[in-house]
Amino acid sequence: MSGGAKIVIACLLALLVLAVATGVLAWGQVDDGQPISLHGIVALVLGGLGSLVVGGGLMALVFFSNRSGHDQAVHEETRRAMGEKPDTTDYISKT
Repeated sequence: MSGGAKIVIACLLALLVLAVATGVLAWGQVDDGQPISLHGIVALVLGGLGSLVVGGGLMALVFFSNRSGHDQAVHEETRRAMGEKPDTTDYISKT
């Protein structure tokens, strides 16, 4: 791993720690007299994890579609239908 990649990873980890610390401190500052029940905490955690899983799955589909060439075929057909010059760049061989 290059030095630049290590710096980027270190910065991202620092931002993650900062975000978690801010969230924990903000959570502790809220005192409206209504504690969150166990069901509420479980729902919050499952909702957050579910959002991450859906986002990750959609990103995986984007990368898979790009690599398989399906998007390029539709793009070329659309350009032909609109009377534009087809794109001759071969994206699949460059990846």
